[in-house]
Amino acid sequence: MILTLNEETNLRDCLKSLAWSDDIVVLDSFSTDETCAIATAAGARVIQRKFDNWSAHQNWAVSNVPFKHPWVLYLDADERCTVELRNDVLAAAKANSAHAAFRIRRKDYFMGRWLKHAQLYPTWVIRLFRPERVRYERLVNPVAKVDGSIGELMAHIDHYPFSHGVAHWIARHNKYSDMEAVEAIKAREQVAFKMSDLASSDPNVRRRALKEIFFRLPARPAVKFFYYYLWRRGFLDGRPGFTYATLQAFYEYMIECKRRELLRRAEGLPV
Repeated sequence: MILTLNEETNLRDCLKSLAWSDDIVVLDSFSTDETCAIATAAGARVIQRKFDNWSAHQNWAVSNVPFKHPWVLYLDADERCTVELRNDVLAAAKANSAHAAFRIRRKDYFMGRWLKHAQLYPTWVIRLFRPERVRYERLVNPVAKVDGSIGELMAHIDHYPFSHGVAHWIARHNKYSDMEAVEAIKAREQVAFKMSDLASSDPNVRRRALKEIFFRLPARPAVKFFYYYLWRRGFLDGRPGFTYATLQAFYEYMIECKRRELLRRAEGLPV
């Protein structure tokens, strides 16, 4: 399954990396470019649904798309399935598997370079699953909740988040920051995690707990830059590492500005 919205730039290469599959579903949010034509020409099934938010969109997909097989590999159009991942998926997606889903590591590329340090590698994402056993939470950057045990595949997804250019990345994250601002307010209003989650064996649980703590920190944009660039040693990724850390700090600043604006509106104060 591939989620798309105006992805003619990326979709051909994504489909090519999945040519080994006999059932490719493109869930499209009413693209206005050649996305659907490219998908149809490659033999994929196109299903369209208007995008509302990430968790609602993905929950609709796992509940309503008539997949041919019991296991689903989910990719975004700017991601690629490597040969090694194909082999791991075919070996893992068995009817008698003890697991309901599998985590997969992802490599992010920027300016022709793998962001090994500046990104949160290893980032584990649940992308191979039995659809009836998965549900998603959060408006943006959704967290997959799995009914059953979760295995791990050691191959990688290759991810190209800047394939449309930096301007597109900024515009997209401007929209994401609207939803993250709402999530930040929720995080400060309620305790959504246990401190014991920080020691969880599930990387998604640990990451969510860290995110909830992070939402409560002062000077988050600066903290985020120094975390990516110094603590994570993003400087080892050269100029791409510095640029990426700066963009992440800017993204966090947008979230904080919008969070404060929402609070002022709620209190009837001028914005």
